Amino acid sequence: MKAKFICLLVLMGLLTACNATSSPSTQSTGQKLNVVTTVSPITDIIHNIGGDLINLTGIVPEGVNSHTFEPAPSDAKILAAADIIFINGLYLEEPTLKLAEANLKAGAEIVKLGEQTITAEQYVYDFSFPKEGGHPNPHLWTNPMYALKYAEITRDVLVRRDPAHAESYQANFAKYKVELEALDQMIKATIETIPSNNRKLLTYHDSWAYFAPRYGMTVIGAIQPADFSEPSAREVADLITQLKTQQVPAIFGSEVFPSPILDQIAKESGVKYVDTLRDDDLPGEPGESQHSYIGLMTENVRIMAESLKGN
Repeated sequence: MKAKFICLLVLMGLLTACNATSSPSTQSTGQKLNVVTTVSPITDIIHNIGGDLINLTGIVPEGVNSHTFEPAPSDAKILAAADIIFINGLYLEEPTLKLAEANLKAGAEIVKLGEQTITAEQYVYDFSFPKEGGHPNPHLWTNPMYALKYAEITRDVLVRRDPAHAESYQANFAKYKVELEALDQMIKATIETIPSNNRKLLTYHDSWAYFAPRYGMTVIGAIQPADFSEPSAREVADLITQLKTQQVPAIFGSEVFPSPILDQIAKESGVKYVDTLRDDDLPGEPGESQHSYIGLMTENVRIMAESLKGN
């Protein structure tokens, strides 16, 4: 199983590298579309479809809280020059959306990916995103099949806006679809190696609400409340009791946001604390094969499997 897993990683890394460079330049055939995105996983998904045929800019820096990110005044100029602005939607990037709407040029459009991927009946509400707040959990991309839908929407928008290169967009999507479906199958196979009683996630921020049901895992809690404050003493005590009762081997923090509270909970409940999960901060450095959406998901699943006693 482990050898097969590693081979799949290598294959998908090669495929991703080919995808990123397969599209020909459009400089000789006309002006490229100016495309602006927000968080890095979405930027990478769109890069795999648009390649060198578009001018692509992601404005949310890696390593920041995407929920509270405030675009700089200089971002208004980038948004004002955009032909297409792709955002996750579902209330993830409200300050950026408002700035985009205020600076949208004639003929440009804002594409909300989340709202086109799932219906309101499929929205997930949880500790970090309570229903009374009216904002569902927006982290759809942690489910690769929803990422595939993001790629499909991107393809359709680019084909409509730039029909001269429709064939290239279609070909890029077809290649990326194979990669995402392989990623999906690899995740399924890996999660199945985790003992069934260990397939539980307690995290700093609830980014896995759409991932867990697809792969037979259960999100048992999140530390960060909806207002991004620290949890109350009562909430911490309840989580410690829950962990002791359910005998979860590990809980997960964020590489971007260290949490002394999670460390305390782990020590008091006798579980391992792993602080390297990521939801929108790509691993590696720009230009490296693992610095991609597929690299992000591969690394996260590896960390989960190793920490929860899987392969």
